[in-house]
Amino acid sequence: MGNPIFTGSAVAIVTPMNSDGSVNYDEYGRIIDFQINNGTDAIVACGTTGESATLSKEEHCKVIEYTVNKVAKRVPVIAGAGSNDTLFAAELSAEAQQLGADAILSVTPYYNKTSPSGLIRHYTYIADRISIPMILYNVPSRTGCNIKPETYAELSKHPNIKATKEANGDISALVRTMALCGDNLDVYSGEDAQAYTITAMGGLGVISVFANICPRESHELIKMALEGNFRGSFAMQKHYIELMDMLFSDVNPIPVKAAMNLLGFNCGPCRMPLAPMSESGFNKLRECLVKYGIIK
Repeated sequence: MGNPIFTGSAVAIVTPMNSDGSVNYDEYGRIIDFQINNGTDAIVACGTTGESATLSKEEHCKVIEYTVNKVAKRVPVIAGAGSNDTLFAAELSAEAQQLGADAILSVTPYYNKTSPSGLIRHYTYIADRISIPMILYNVPSRTGCNIKPETYAELSKHPNIKATKEANGDISALVRTMALCGDNLDVYSGEDAQAYTITAMGGLGVISVFANICPRESHELIKMALEGNFRGSFAMQKHYIELMDMLFSDVNPIPVKAAMNLLGFNCGPCRMPLAPMSESGFNKLRECLVKYGIIK
């Protein structure tokens, strides 16, 4: 496709909170530097892992602005800007562009559960109102809305719709999507457990939760696959699969924020309605981190 938005591992970065629930920008800056210093290829701010659903519009824009300024062009910044309200998604996307984001990530409308024709209208409306690239985000387990291969084929004709973060778990459907779209649509894995598989199929990398705690490892896993070292990349995928699964042992981002806190970052709690991990769940997470040598 010419110039991709990024290749490699992009972190779906957490949003650290103070004890009163406000955004902890000092710690957020520390986490951004940790990510870039350890090989992360792009930063995705205000995604699901960043608790975008509980950020006000003002907070959402401030987090994007802070991310852009702190990253300072060291890696691409992708701003989560999706909504089930098309007009609001378009407004937020335009503001993300104005704030300096390099691209936007736009989740399918949730709760509304629109039709394929509705998806085409929704995404076309947004894409017509920005000039930076858009990454679609297909995660039907959360939204109840799935982008079908034929819908992707139509959407990929728009010059601003450049890529998708695919997390529907259906590899057969993704093969059909890639066959229909060809070079018109870049593909990123939206699931850490399929990072190797989708990259080996011709994808350009992963938008990763795992990278919050293992940015270097996520980068290396994708780098090997992109370079054709499929055996090495798959060996890393198999090695880290237990930890990747553990980060989804509760509702994202509950486990990954708990893991970051165990690593010494001050990420604080998740905002309600998300609740802390159970004692048994937290102990299993800690044991897993010890097993991998991430903490002692």
